[in-house]
Amino acid sequence: MYYIDSFFAWLSATLWGWPMIILLLGTHIFLTFRLRIPQRKLFTGIRLSVTKEPGAKGDVSQFAALATALAGTIGTGNIVGVATAIALGGPGAVLWCWLSGIFGIATKYAEGLLAVKYRVMESNGNHYGGPMYALERGLNMKWLAVLFAIFTTLASFGIGATVQANSMALLANKTWGFPDWGVGIIACFLTGLVIIGGVKYIARVCSYLVPFMAIFYMLGCFVILFINQDYVWPAIKLIVESAFHPAAAGGGFVGTTIMMAARYGIARGLFSNESGLGSSPIVAAAAQTRNPVRQALVSSTGTFWDTVIICATTGIVLVSSILAHPDISYSDGGSLTRVAFAKIPYIGAPLLCFGILTFAFTTILGWAYYGESALNYLHGGKSKRLYQFFYIASVFVGSIVSLDIIWNFADSMNALMAIPNLIALLLLSKVAAQETKKYLWSNRLDDWEEDTPIPVV
Repeated sequence: MYYIDSFFAWLSATLWGWPMIILLLGTHIFLTFRLRIPQRKLFTGIRLSVTKEPGAKGDVSQFAALATALAGTIGTGNIVGVATAIALGGPGAVLWCWLSGIFGIATKYAEGLLAVKYRVMESNGNHYGGPMYALERGLNMKWLAVLFAIFTTLASFGIGATVQANSMALLANKTWGFPDWGVGIIACFLTGLVIIGGVKYIARVCSYLVPFMAIFYMLGCFVILFINQDYVWPAIKLIVESAFHPAAAGGGFVGTTIMMAARYGIARGLFSNESGLGSSPIVAAAAQTRNPVRQALVSSTGTFWDTVIICATTGIVLVSSILAHPDISYSDGGSLTRVAFAKIPYIGAPLLCFGILTFAFTTILGWAYYGESALNYLHGGKSKRLYQFFYIASVFVGSIVSLDIIWNFADSMNALMAIPNLIALLLLSKVAAQETKKYLWSNRLDDWEEDTPIPVV
């Protein structure tokens, strides 16, 4: 186990070095300008996300697809992940995380567009799409599509199941003294109850849970910011300054470099919003939409809500708490988060616990669909029940085993997923630009897609 842990620690550190940062952030910036800054249409995307599309092809509504995608992204990355980035990369990591979200909106837009453009339909009427189909149908690179599907299947057991279950069990134990195995059993039961119903049931549950939990969590953050009001502006200044001048952090922060701040900020930004990862477009392909660009705009709002709003607010909450209480050690993300929320009288600790539990649970649900869809691409629907069994079992394992290998494995699989997806985005950027010009910049957003039959597989 020691050697396996060491291997994934090395692999994670290697994959998340400068080459990955340049590839990821470079793709975000390239697509922003290649697609003529689709961030400008953010509010249009928000409007479309709550607009019904009667008669459109797809399995779930655009809002349900967005909620499911947000369920997969709004998890421990928004809370513990941001705190870990601050603990390891300093307060400047928050700015890098935020910037990755701003530019990542364009990448999430392109992912959603290509997912709908190249989606397929099974004989039972279910729609499937994502990077594996874009790679195969758009670029004739089936070998790379297979690799992406393999990495996605493996990642679902890491970032989707074990990481989230581990966070749930750890917090429930420290807050209420609840046994790890008890959390595991409850999480397994609830997960099985939902995922057996397929994407429509997952989307329905997420449509109810995601808006409620996000609003509830943000209210808690605003309460902390009110308590720390004298330190909010200094915290924002410190975040900006230390992103480029780490020495500006000083105080109780660990010694960092620009590389460390950028690495942990961008890595946690991807872990949080998954722009460039290739996971969210898998569910975007199931959305009922009249043309690919409409769903692309809806998909892009996920990064806005997840990173630009929730992660940024979390970062300011944590850094302002550090400034307000410099005498407390903040060497790890979990402790930092608990200390910050403990400042809310009476309800702070339960609020944090509820937030992480619901965030983590919905992430488990979202990633169950991603992994199942990837395996469906590799092996058809023959292994669906077997996958669900092992996925539920991994939720229990994650709740009772606390190892760094879980996080290192998750980060490694994230990077390995991102590489083929980014290749698809870059090589198909011309297609994305043509579709964007056709529908978005020609004021034809309300037009129906030309009646091109979706391939039946």
